[in-house]
Amino acid sequence: MRITQFHVAVLFAAVLASGAALRIAGATGPESQAISGIVSGDVQKVGFRAMILKQAIEYNLAGSAQNTTEGSVRFILQGDENRIGRAVMAIRNGTKKSSDVNVNTSPAKLDPNLNKFTVIGWTSVSRNISHPYDLVFPLRTNDEPISKKKAKEVWHEILRSTLTGEDLNKLGDDDE
Repeated sequence: MRITQFHVAVLFAAVLASGAALRIAGATGPESQAISGIVSGDVQKVGFRAMILKQAIEYNLAGSAQNTTEGSVRFILQGDENRIGRAVMAIRNGTKKSSDVNVNTSPAKLDPNLNKFTVIGWTSVSRNISHPYDLVFPLRTNDEPISKKKAKEVWHEILRSTLTGEDLNKLGDDDE
């Protein structure tokens, strides 16, 4: 049987009529999605946004994370659906210092121009860094996930390239 434009059009109409969702694959092939989330509990001053950034680095996800005035953390993750799922599982587990972690997520609008993950206004209690910095991870062109160890190395490089003055001298190898 020869497939014609008519056959393609009929198949496309059938898919739409069935209510099946269609996703546009990203440039590298994986299905992309975006979610927004809010994390409540004891999640500020415990390295929570740093942990979310490390998840974004490991899984090559775009988005942002910032503290709210209400004491929660708001985040956006965008990228491969499966990797977002793995990152959210880690977020639900929290950090060593966090407690009573509750994560609520909802779908968000996909931004095709978003190509970085930013932690807005990062500070560090354990390092005595009170000046806020925006920590930026530009997405890798190679869209493959990396190891936790490599993600930690990238995290430290972001700190070294972002912090200034006396704050730069406060860095150590600890994993906040």
